[in-house]
Amino acid sequence: MSKLIKLKIVTPEKLILEDMVDQVTLPTQNGEITILPDHIPLIAGLASGDIVGVSNGEHIPMAVSGGFVEVKKENEVTAVTVLADFAEHVSELSEAEVIKAKNRAEELKKQMENKETVDYEHFAVELERSLTRVKIADKWKVKKYRK
Repeated sequence: MSKLIKLKIVTPEKLILEDMVDQVTLPTQNGEITILPDHIPLIAGLASGDIVGVSNGEHIPMAVSGGFVEVKKENEVTAVTVLADFAEHVSELSEAEVIKAKNRAEELKKQMENKETVDYEHFAVELERSLTRVKIADKWKVKKYRK
């Protein structure tokens, strides 16, 4: 039996995913990394992008924006815990959701031009989330993945 990784993705609202995977690839602030079983302990900040777990050759893609990842050993099992500001499975990104995210991004860009009445940090986070949803949905639109 090959070793597996316990992958857990959590946002402030809910538990997004808890699964055993063969490997997981994450976008960190210093670049993309892939975690395999027996990885060294690690804590890193996340960048916007996609987290891709691989289980039995099937990809499990998640859109993510902001947060942290922690890699540690738990009872001889490598545990990867993602605490994300925003995360959702690619299958939840319907065509209507992507169009809505594109429109929201355009609206936010226009609102950000008026620096006097805009909470810039709030709009920057919302814009990044919308753009991430669009980018990841486009990337995985034609690829095969596990729902």
